[in-house]
Amino acid sequence: MANIQALGELINWVDVRNKGVISDNLLGINIDKFFMPSVANIIGTDLSSYKLIRKKQFACNPMHVGRDEKMPIALYMDDSPSIVSPAYFVFEIKDAAKVNPEYLMLWFRRAEFDRECWYHTDGSVRGGITWDEILEMTVPVPSIEEQNELVKSYRDIERRIQIKKEINDNLEAQAFAIYKEYTRSSNTKSSLSDIAIITMGTSPDGETFNTEGLGDIFYQGRTDFGFRFPTIRLFTTDGKRFAKAGDVLMSVRAPVGDVNIAKEDCAIGRGLASIRPKDGCRSFLYYTMQELNFELNKFNDEGTVFGSITKDDLYALKVITLDTQTRENFERIVAPIDDLIKANEYELSQLTDVCSTLLSKLVN
Repeated sequence: MANIQALGELINWVDVRNKGVISDNLLGINIDKFFMPSVANIIGTDLSSYKLIRKKQFACNPMHVGRDEKMPIALYMDDSPSIVSPAYFVFEIKDAAKVNPEYLMLWFRRAEFDRECWYHTDGSVRGGITWDEILEMTVPVPSIEEQNELVKSYRDIERRIQIKKEINDNLEAQAFAIYKEYTRSSNTKSSLSDIAIITMGTSPDGETFNTEGLGDIFYQGRTDFGFRFPTIRLFTTDGKRFAKAGDVLMSVRAPVGDVNIAKEDCAIGRGLASIRPKDGCRSFLYYTMQELNFELNKFNDEGTVFGSITKDDLYALKVITLDTQTRENFERIVAPIDDLIKANEYELSQLTDVCSTLLSKLVN
């Protein structure tokens, strides 16, 4: 039987600054709970005030939990130290003989943990969580042997997931290279609204949201996105705007430009637009929107949380067009690649379900 303990009993605050510039490797944390290279321009910046993070320490960004509905938190496992923002919380396990850091990271990956963090915010764009609120959260702590067994099982499945992801990365790179070759010599451009049907999302009343499957699948914004397809988290009984299965879903707010594909008919919130090709060439449209990502960065307001694109700007975006025969030839070559990616994504979702089952054991 697991012993329920407050996080404050298990972790210590760490605040070691980068004096003497021990490291210039500045990291951020993505919503998938992994460290990533920071996009911040640090040229000429005094890095001595940044926080050092070392192997088996955690860092989290408490500032935008209300916006993302997730706690960006990650476990650092590199041998060499790196640095994170002074605003991040850095902490470590008090007693590694009692708590495996990787076990605790499994707990942090649970959707229930994210929901609990979100409940502590006011739900606003800048809604954050305090250190004291984190310390009050509780965690089941089984024996170290049970923790280690769960970690091993999770690692094995994660390795299989990583292989599938690498295959999909390679397939998408192959398809995008074909797109670049097909469009390399084209100088013909049209407005996006000339080649696609565009629907700007709008959000229903929050009281209509549910997780019981009542009504329509609902995607609010970028936080629902996966590698290619969004993850179903919410439903609404009062959907206002809709996307059809196969439509490109584009993030139109913070950040602008990221794309996914709707696996099924769904309602979309104000953070998304659906884009459907008028000629049925879905693969060509998807890679066209991928190609636009660099240009769309100008709408991200220099990296602030307030980046957005208006309906008029989206409709007027200039995109490369090809003659009908060339588009259809492209579709015949690339659509089967996209079908392989879709099949792999299905297998990935099954493996992810197995991971979720393992995570559910943390409370048993």
